[in-house]
Amino acid sequence: MAFEHVFGQPSAVATLSRSLARGRVHHAYRFEGPDGVGKELLALAFAQALVCTAGVVLGCERCDACRRATTKSTRPPEVPLHPDVIFVGRALYPAELIGGKKEASEISVEQIRRVVLSRAAYPPHEARHQVVIIRGAEELSSNAANALLKTLEEPRSGMHFVLLTSQPEVLLDTIKSRTLPVRFGPLPDDVLRTILLARGVPEERVAELSALAGGRASLALELADPERSAAREAFVQGLLEAMRRPGLGAAVAFAEGGERERTWLVESLGAFAQVFVEQAREHAARGSSRALQAAVRHALVIDAIDAIERNGQATLVMSGLVASLKAARQLRPGKPPSIPIARR
Repeated sequence: MAFEHVFGQPSAVATLSRSLARGRVHHAYRFEGPDGVGKELLALAFAQALVCTAGVVLGCERCDACRRATTKSTRPPEVPLHPDVIFVGRALYPAELIGGKKEASEISVEQIRRVVLSRAAYPPHEARHQVVIIRGAEELSSNAANALLKTLEEPRSGMHFVLLTSQPEVLLDTIKSRTLPVRFGPLPDDVLRTILLARGVPEERVAELSALAGGRASLALELADPERSAAREAFVQGLLEAMRRPGLGAAVAFAEGGERERTWLVESLGAFAQVFVEQAREHAARGSSRALQAAVRHALVIDAIDAIERNGQATLVMSGLVASLKAARQLRPGKPPSIPIARR
């Protein structure tokens, strides 16, 4: 069954399986946890079970309905072929389909109106149930979230919602109060190893990718891409060079060096943070006081990642990071860097 393909999340799988087996499925779930750990995979398995026409509680995976529930269109929008499995997500639909809105930073109210509310008053097309999966629910605009509230609170019979989020604290309290939380954690190393090896990643790279991915399978697979890996290594070396140069000119030049996509920047900073993890281990093994310096630098990089994830201006964050890392070079035990990046 599809639920068997969701690895490393036994509690979440058990919660959904139990609800389906008992016939007591909640109308709205909130899947909380890091990106890339199986939230969307389990949401699709759940939807598959609800639209299955073979009478199998957890879905048969063989009937036409099951296949279409998990097979996505090859053309935009890339959503399931089954008409009763509805996807919502920022920039998922071409602008012309949602009133010309490009959705650069949020899920618009127009998408909610046209994709969800337009169907909420009508029964499913084919199945007994209809499932709305909202990817990146924390990106709902205030208007979109408010437009969704009444339907989320009192959906038509047979209509179910699954909100996927890595930042549940960002969601409106009214949204959280209307959804049942199902929590997901980072994937264990052995699960990541199994996934990476199954995707053809060389065994000698598995440990490195697992350390960088932080329990996220999707990130580990992205990191395994040769071109992305080369770009990430160039980024790390560029940052190290900016640290070594006198003054802040190199830091500013590096920070302004081209447009960097936010997800890629967070991923590359994670690789950069790993440099200081290794330095701290080496210095600690030798009993060197420089282990503290490496630990402080690691903390500064983590702060920068946090700032980027909270929509901080990338150029300012990066130039501030290099300045703080340079200040940490003269660190003495008990003395903080002179230009810290505030921790959150």
